[in-house]
Amino acid sequence: MPELPEVETTRLGLLPHVKGQKIRALIVREKRLRWQIPDFLPERLSGQTVLDITRRGKYLLFDCRNGKKSGHLLIHLGMSGSLRMLGRPLQPEKHDHVDIVLGNGVHIRFTDPRRFGAMLWIDGAVDAHPLLEGLGIEPLSDAFTGDYLFQSSRGKKAPIKQFLMNSHIVTGIGNIYANEALYHAGIHPKRVTGGVSRQRCTRLVQSIRDTLNQAIKVGGSSIRNFVGSNGETGFFQLGCWVYGREGLPCRRCTAPILRLRQGQRSSFYCARCQR
Repeated sequence: MPELPEVETTRLGLLPHVKGQKIRALIVREKRLRWQIPDFLPERLSGQTVLDITRRGKYLLFDCRNGKKSGHLLIHLGMSGSLRMLGRPLQPEKHDHVDIVLGNGVHIRFTDPRRFGAMLWIDGAVDAHPLLEGLGIEPLSDAFTGDYLFQSSRGKKAPIKQFLMNSHIVTGIGNIYANEALYHAGIHPKRVTGGVSRQRCTRLVQSIRDTLNQAIKVGGSSIRNFVGSNGETGFFQLGCWVYGREGLPCRRCTAPILRLRQGQRSSFYCARCQR
């Protein structure tokens, strides 16, 4: 599933080519996504100018205005989706469900083999939308501090990895990045959240920031279907320290990387480096 770094990579790739452009048309070939694309959306988007593209968790938000009327196009990439930028219209393939056609001739193509993505319209306040109102703070924002993580975690008995992946606490930390951040912070994924000290929470916050920023720098991870807006894959997974490395030697201490199951997800860790 595309996570925060993949979504941010997509946002950064699209922004220079989309910002300030007028939407000429929305071509919908398949509207049956996770939530059906509204029938009114092509007409609503036609003539809208894209003022900006922002991100909330794993959701992209196209800030649109048409005269005095404004709203947001919300896009979620789901489990297998991607937004690619085409300099000219190409013959669509089986899973190319939507094209956003811009005034400069650029086509933004939404591809989603599993159709768990979404493309919806928000008329009112973005933060009040049901998909966004319960999201926690952004892990790359100034609000995400060691003190915040420490206070939020007091009394919590869940394992720290599952706590980090709770989008109501902090949004956008997916499985790969939780594994990597915990390794660099030296914290075992099964450690009880409420038992993590303030000092270790501060270290973990910095590790999360560093991990996500590094992933964004190399274009995210491409485990299955994800490609960036330019059609290129991400490379973060090629340099992972623990994720996907079960049985291989730890890059620090040479002990074998171990794997366990947590909440139907695989957790990878070094028993010697993570306590």
